[in-house]
Amino acid sequence: MTLTTIAAIGGLAVLALAAAPFALPDSKTVERSAIIEAAPETLFPFLASSEGFQTFNPYKDTDPELSITFSGPRTGVGAAFAFEGKEGCGTQTITALEENHSVTMQIDLGAMGQPVQTFTLEPQADGTRVVWSVESQFGMNPIGRVFGLFLEGMLGPVYERGLDNLANVAADNA
Repeated sequence: MTLTTIAAIGGLAVLALAAAPFALPDSKTVERSAIIEAAPETLFPFLASSEGFQTFNPYKDTDPELSITFSGPRTGVGAAFAFEGKEGCGTQTITALEENHSVTMQIDLGAMGQPVQTFTLEPQADGTRVVWSVESQFGMNPIGRVFGLFLEGMLGPVYERGLDNLANVAADNA
């Protein structure tokens, strides 16, 4: 094999590695749900308020030093908080809500992206089915697309813990 052939094969290998992330999905949704023994009217205020969110925030479980700074109105669209802790920093702002049914939040993680988080409340015979989902868009960012492969394993357990926390808060406030 000539040096030119080896260089060409090496160049093709590097090109294939660089292009591989673009074969991955450009978005990822992670979702968890739980039936919580409480009415949507009981759960909604915790979701529609930045202060209420802190009562079940699963990141506080693993980071007692998590710094939270509130801004905007106390509740509803525009209610926001900035966070800084061992797992990162950013902001979370309520951008839309439908009373006793859903709350949508924009998360800004700077260079790590701007995922959209939604809580949906569905009345059930034995309580409320709470669906916690987050959608991350990666666009043409190859690092983001690779990172998307790990989001389910990273966020799924955190959301499960958060839903358990919400169930406990609801029970304590029943």
